[in-house]
Amino acid sequence: MSVSASSLSRRGALLVLPSMLWLLVFAILPVLLLICLSLWTATIFGIEQTWTLANYQTIVADSVYASIMLRTLRIAAVATLLSLLFSYPLAMFLVSLKGRTRSVFLLLMFLPFWSSYVVRSFMWLPVLGRAGLINQILRALGITSEPLEWLLFNEGAVYVGLIYVYTLFMVLPIFLSLDRIEPSLIEAARDLGGRPHQIFFRVVWPLSLPGVWSGCVMVFLISVGAYVTPQLLGGTSGTMIGNVIAGQFLNTNNWPLGAALSIALIVMVAFLFAIVGRRLGLQQLFLGARA
Repeated sequence: MSVSASSLSRRGALLVLPSMLWLLVFAILPVLLLICLSLWTATIFGIEQTWTLANYQTIVADSVYASIMLRTLRIAAVATLLSLLFSYPLAMFLVSLKGRTRSVFLLLMFLPFWSSYVVRSFMWLPVLGRAGLINQILRALGITSEPLEWLLFNEGAVYVGLIYVYTLFMVLPIFLSLDRIEPSLIEAARDLGGRPHQIFFRVVWPLSLPGVWSGCVMVFLISVGAYVTPQLLGGTSGTMIGNVIAGQFLNTNNWPLGAALSIALIVMVAFLFAIVGRRLGLQQLFLGARA
């Protein structure tokens, strides 16, 4: 019994409908509501639903917002690069393991993520603080006589927190890409006289790029919107745009300005990925996530 093309098309539409509804309700509608909110005005009596571009004009006129936005992008980019430098060797180490040993180390990688994100960020306070573990060890060894003040509440502490929290999002895509490389390709390169560094840069690295791009995209996107880590570890010099947006919603009660800052961040990040996607291809950016 044959099935008509129109019947198959209707069945396909029905299968896609739940996903489309989920995307509409939880992805598109919130952004549309955020855009509407950004075009309203905050008053002492609440939010006045009159359309205006005043919030965006405030963002453009005040250079503080631009500097914090640029700082956020810089912190996210540096955190992504440092995370890649730490994660790639770790992924190669995991690929070199076999059987139960690999399973144990993968479990250890996931273990910290069974606790709260806030707890994992907060734990750096007793480690980097004035009376923290590092200062106690340095003083016990006689390396310093006074506690080091610069370990906490600065941009460097934010990098430490972000790299620690988001390393798994970089390691896993790279691990999956490396694990799918055929050993015969490396053996062939070795038989042809390739040295270890030549094999890495000409065989391993190009074949692992999908995982690298996927991990970089995820870590960068999550780092751009970071709030807890810079709030706990950053101090004034490590403030990111997420802290400013949260302050508009929670402290100053200026929801329209907070929404406008959120839309400005979304547009800026989308613009950056449009440029990168134009050069590398969007398929390359997200291929690692499907590997």
